[in-house]
Amino acid sequence: ATTAPRIPSTRLALHHFDMSYSLHLRDLWPSVRVGLLCEQKYGALVNNFSAPDHVTQELELLNATDFISKALQKAQQSQRDADVREAMRGSQEGSGEGKTVMQAETGTQAGTSPLFHASISPRIKCYTFPRGDITRFHPARPDILGLLGYYLMDAASLLPVLALNVQQDDFVLDLCAAPGGKTLALLQTGLCGHLAANDVSISRTKRLHQILHSYVPKEVRETVRVTSYDGRDWEQVKGGTFHKVLVDVPCTTDRHSAMEEDNNIFHKKRTKERQMLPMLQLQLLLAGILATKPGGEVVYSTCSLSPLQNECVIE
Repeated sequence: ATTAPRIPSTRLALHHFDMSYSLHLRDLWPSVRVGLLCEQKYGALVNNFSAPDHVTQELELLNATDFISKALQKAQQSQRDADVREAMRGSQEGSGEGKTVMQAETGTQAGTSPLFHASISPRIKCYTFPRGDITRFHPARPDILGLLGYYLMDAASLLPVLALNVQQDDFVLDLCAAPGGKTLALLQTGLCGHLAANDVSISRTKRLHQILHSYVPKEVRETVRVTSYDGRDWEQVKGGTFHKVLVDVPCTTDRHSAMEEDNNIFHKKRTKERQMLPMLQLQLLLAGILATKPGGEVVYSTCSLSPLQNECVIE
């Protein structure tokens, strides 16, 4: 044991992914594997508490675009095209009454496009460089109040926040909040009536406090309740309180596991911890549901492709 060469955790992770994800994703796996091993591509989340107009102009001069507004425009155009096709088909199929029914059905079908139908806050803006361009954003500069103009994060990390679809004065819980990118994004909507940000790790909540201090003015920071409870016990503290709950659970964090030795969950000493992840995720999701008001909404998200950590937990 002492003389055998130590297998790097990243290699163990990639071997595990090759064995499991190739069966799950089949022909898609080779291209997904390449993406997983490519350099991480960041987005710049505009900080509305700084000088957003100046920041957006600066980012657009770099040839970056706001992927959220672009996606919404594309979805709306697709919907308009679909409406035109259905209206034309309705008019060809018969009477005016038939046409009216067809248009009503089209309206129902629009509900199948969550991105089009969601009331995404126009205040959330995240700039990315075009596909194939891995240019790095420069570190954000502080304004005259000391607040940074944008926060660099994996752009995909914004998708759970958009899916949460926060409405005016919603009580919102970010159950596993640290290091704080999603909490900051929730604040950018300007819609949260109350925001609670929780993470079991005190050291990670310190990082969350640092982010809030760097991006959010004091009067807004004071409205955010930051706690360090075990999220699985949250319902005992605040049961049935929130309109919207984000449960962004600990997971195998596939890109990190395949690329970084530091704090890698595929280290042999962490095997038991890794095997217990789906149970932990299930417990956190149940706690998130119990913390939600009747009629409220819960978004469950991971940074993993694993069906055991995604579909199986939901089932």
